Amino acid sequence: MSDVTTAEFNEDGKYIRKIRSFVLREGRLTKGQSQAIEAHWPAMGLDYTPQPLDLINVFGREADTVLEIGFGMGASLVQMASAAPEQNFIGIEVHKPGIGACLADAGEAKVTNLRVYHHDAMEVLEHSIADGSLARLQLFFPDPWHKKRHHKRRIVQSEFVQLVRRKLKIGGVFHMATDWENYSEHMLEVMNAAEGYKNQSTTGTVVERPDHRPLTKFEARGHRLGHGVWDIMFERTA
Repeated sequence: MSDVTTAEFNEDGKYIRKIRSFVLREGRLTKGQSQAIEAHWPAMGLDYTPQPLDLINVFGREADTVLEIGFGMGASLVQMASAAPEQNFIGIEVHKPGIGACLADAGEAKVTNLRVYHHDAMEVLEHSIADGSLARLQLFFPDPWHKKRHHKRRIVQSEFVQLVRRKLKIGGVFHMATDWENYSEHMLEVMNAAEGYKNQSTTGTVVERPDHRPLTKFEARGHRLGHGVWDIMFERTA
């Protein structure tokens, strides 16, 4: 499970924009992770700038672009990029060992359609991603902040989902997954109240895990122990 961002929210769930709203988590890199960053960052790394990315220039083509916030160690993101070479993938992670592990896997898999940011997700989303440019935004297993008094710190809040909506194309999808049922209920409550979205679930609740989201080792172990995972997918309609 990955922390999505260290940005802070106030008691009303509003994102607090500060000059330094985050701290990059250096962590302890393994030799392999360090070597992977050195070898693959020039081709796959994206340095943060407050100007919108030119996706055609970055990927050398026009294609549907998928953005994942907080990809952890990146194994499932690399799997997705490898399985869908016709799409572009961008991952954001503040934890440096995760960047190293992701780049090591990506190099081994020889994927060419993946780029990564080592930066705060809120800043990248707000400033570096052009409005209406994403086919899908993925938020998998964000920090659940499971204590009730901390629920306002959850990233899925009304202001955040409207920022996501702005970045999606019409018909683009915001895909969330969590292994905390209470968080899935919170996600649904926020999304059902959000303007400009439609739930892709035929029951108006959660969806079955779609083929494009790989089953993680952590999730497979959870299934064996009877733990649930909830996928929620909302489409931008306006």
